[in-house]
Amino acid sequence: MLDKLEEMAKRHAALMEQLSSPDLKPSELQTANKERTQLEPLVQAYEKLRALMTEREGNQQLLLDSDPDMRDMAKEEIGRLNQEVTVLEEQIKLLLLPKDPNDQKNIILEIRAGTGGDEAGLFAEELFLMYTRFAEKMRWKLEILSLSEGSKGGYKEVIAMISGDQVYAWMKFEAGVHRVQRVPETETQGRIHTSACSVAILPEAEEVDIQIEDKDIRIDVFRAGGPGGQSVNTTDSAVRITHIPTGLIVQCQDEKSQLKNKAKAMKVLRARLYDAKQEELNRERAEERKAMVKSGDRSDKIRTYNFPQDRCTDHRVGVTVHNLPKLFSGEMGDLLGQVRAHFQAQQLSGN
Repeated sequence: MLDKLEEMAKRHAALMEQLSSPDLKPSELQTANKERTQLEPLVQAYEKLRALMTEREGNQQLLLDSDPDMRDMAKEEIGRLNQEVTVLEEQIKLLLLPKDPNDQKNIILEIRAGTGGDEAGLFAEELFLMYTRFAEKMRWKLEILSLSEGSKGGYKEVIAMISGDQVYAWMKFEAGVHRVQRVPETETQGRIHTSACSVAILPEAEEVDIQIEDKDIRIDVFRAGGPGGQSVNTTDSAVRITHIPTGLIVQCQDEKSQLKNKAKAMKVLRARLYDAKQEELNRERAEERKAMVKSGDRSDKIRTYNFPQDRCTDHRVGVTVHNLPKLFSGEMGDLLGQVRAHFQAQQLSGN
């Protein structure tokens, strides 16, 4: 491990020298700076590890001192340093794990009401608001791309883009079926109902990732339906895009501008095509995608939010947290941190 870290430190030093060159082209500057940023945490951890090991070697020399007090002090310091070295080595192992190439990408978030009728729609809206508040705390930007409201409030479907630092790295494990257990406001006898929503997390695809030719798409325009401001429902501003080779259909009607709706729909289409491309390259990823886009059947749950018991359980990880009002206010860091740590541990063990 130390040899690998030494190589990375040398590469980091070479990049720093390269970045100081006034002759560097903009494209070369961007590439070199991206690599430097990725190496930075490892190099910093390696430098700290070397410092700890040097300090430990110095204390080991003191074990030969003739003064017993000095030897006792050295033993105590070596014990402390051993603990710090062990903790740091575990952190470095995580940093050395193969990086998901999508971790730095923005995402397309899709939430759909599943089983449970109107209650599922209300829950879909609450999930969306939870992610919206978490995005605010992470200083990410959220933009609604498509929204379909339920007949009695809530959302039948909502699609949004979240952009910022490491959005996919934090959010990718949210994909799946989320189940809620509670007494709906419309329930007169106090019975607990169970409903569910499906959440899909798609990494944003740039044009360089997915190129869509004009001949492969059909664009239809129509008049937007549902509530809207002036001109939204009186002009043909809504856009439906059909990707002919795959049969994928995306539509957007939230903007007054037909061009803006088209741009948003193309973002969603590109993300879905990119995800399909990733599935073809990676069988394991394909199974995850199948899980995340199921119909919202309660039996396919990854997480349960139980309001009467004020608890949230992630069934993949076996982790339960309490205080649902806090969670739905966007305080998701603790839960998501435990989920990420679980899957990182699986990666370390090779499972």
